[in-house]
Amino acid sequence: MSRKSAEKKVVVFEKLFRDSLEESVEVMVMVKKKSWCEKLSDSKDLPKVEKIKGKMSTRWGTGTVVIPAPMEVDEIMKDVPKGKLITINEIRTRLAKKHKATIGCPITTGIFAWIAANAAEEQRQKGEKNTTPYWRTLKTGGVINAKYPGGVEEQKKLLEKEGHKVIPKGKNYIVVDYEKSLVTM
Repeated sequence: MSRKSAEKKVVVFEKLFRDSLEESVEVMVMVKKKSWCEKLSDSKDLPKVEKIKGKMSTRWGTGTVVIPAPMEVDEIMKDVPKGKLITINEIRTRLAKKHKATIGCPITTGIFAWIAANAAEEQRQKGEKNTTPYWRTLKTGGVINAKYPGGVEEQKKLLEKEGHKVIPKGKNYIVVDYEKSLVTM
């Protein structure tokens, strides 16, 4: 191949690459990032009940696991009245019972609770009332979820306003005697 021929091919390749790159950038600009509310309402063919298998069976045993829809998690969180609390594990138990599964998926339930919390904050910032009271949903052991909007400080303030006592415990903050305030639905 001659030098001129090779240079011509490089120029053509550069043009094709540049055009392709520009198209990719245009597509990326056109693709809008989903809002938290959009993520919450995107069920992705969920809920699903599946057999526990593989690595999961080592930790969770045998039976079935329900992978909930995000809105199901939000609905349970939304039903927790002022002054009451719920844990992610309690949400998982309710989902398992509802779908006649052995367990509720710990990973998706936690992720969907986080999405519900952020969607509620997004709604609140738009002036909507009666949003999901995500601060009433705790992690195992009554631990406040630092990943929820406002972090620990904001949730601590909201929980104390509802009559709960919050104290530091190691790196976490916990609601004292949270078990006494667990909602019974």
